[in-house]
Amino acid sequence: MHPRLPSGKPDFSRVIACRCVKKAAENDQAARLQKLSNLGALASYTFESILKGGISGDTERQQRFTLAYDAAKQFAADAHGWFILVGPSGSGKTLLAASIANERIKLGQSVFFQTVPELLDHLRSAFAPGSEMAYDELFDKVCNTPLLIMDDLGVQASTAWAKEKLDQLFNYRFSHELPTVVTTSTPIDNLDERIRTRLNSPRFSRVYVIEQKASALHEYDWGKGFELQKDMTFKAFDSKRFNLPLEQRQNLGSAYQVALQFAESPEGWLVFQGVNGCGKTHLASAIVNYRYEAHKPAIFVVVPEFLDHLRKTFNPESKVSYDQLFEAVKTASLLVLDDFGEHQTTPWAQEKLYQVINYRYNARLATVITTCNSLDEIEPRVSSRLVDPRISMVINITAPDYRGDQSGNPAAAKNNLRKTRKTRWNASE
Repeated sequence: MHPRLPSGKPDFSRVIACRCVKKAAENDQAARLQKLSNLGALASYTFESILKGGISGDTERQQRFTLAYDAAKQFAADAHGWFILVGPSGSGKTLLAASIANERIKLGQSVFFQTVPELLDHLRSAFAPGSEMAYDELFDKVCNTPLLIMDDLGVQASTAWAKEKLDQLFNYRFSHELPTVVTTSTPIDNLDERIRTRLNSPRFSRVYVIEQKASALHEYDWGKGFELQKDMTFKAFDSKRFNLPLEQRQNLGSAYQVALQFAESPEGWLVFQGVNGCGKTHLASAIVNYRYEAHKPAIFVVVPEFLDHLRKTFNPESKVSYDQLFEAVKTASLLVLDDFGEHQTTPWAQEKLYQVINYRYNARLATVITTCNSLDEIEPRVSSRLVDPRISMVINITAPDYRGDQSGNPAAAKNNLRKTRKTRWNASE
């Protein structure tokens, strides 16, 4: 249409969009921004659809959530600096982050939303010859997007490559003062130092702890019932047992070196296979002791007892909820699963262990597994992940049981295990 001159006559030298065309153009832009945002199912979440006080009945948690809610609305209206949301799974931090994204889109602003593990997977796949977007193009897009929302920081695999990419990304956006939203279930003090210093910047970042993560497990020291494991260090490990044949001593020495290297830089999976008493639990415990001495997190669980305690969380009087316990084991930055295969093979137990294994496999989280079983005896959908050479190293320890059974008979070793096992769980009382 033509605008009118002050005289009231049409100005035929100019053409402007009418209200209906302008509205259609705005709708098209919103749809395009929504598609580019990568929000998916989260596109429906707005501040109006979220309870301002959260869903917790606890007064302190409601107050924390309300504070974060109000701050998120302010950030959505004027996105400057970095906005950090901290809280366990289910606390509402992702919903607030999605609401920020949708509000910015309503204002006609570009947003890119991505979970950190998925972002790293996309960057890896961009190296493939048939990738729709080259690595440099994708990384540049993420670095320079007007508002970047990174969900679930801290659950990604802590490989050297992943650390380097995240450091480059965080450093670029911090240096260029680009608005960024980060959600994490990991306490900021537990993140890598270079990322931690940026998230805690008093000048540039605002941190809101929606809910303090309940301590379902000990992550920095041994809990009750692990007195034996406390003494299972690398220094105390005897890889040169005088009464063993040379080949078995060499096998133990190799397992020792692999475990020590893993403790220094936990990446991928390490599976120790052998009869009870051959030294696999000692090496797994030594890895945990090494990490604790370095003030690094690790969780050690005995699989049959983990399943027992997981069942007990359904009791209304349990001090640890099912979600807290299961989430702590599933997402631990370093997890040891001791005595894998010795649990009762009910459909429920199989499904719970598969969920843990599958999550950690997809997220590439550092994991150590010990088992007396042949891998052929383990459920195929689990064993296929344990033997995947892209992520896992299987060490078959050939030494016999040093605690009494020297025959190397697996059946005798398992029988000995059932007679001597004691409670070694470290769930909080």
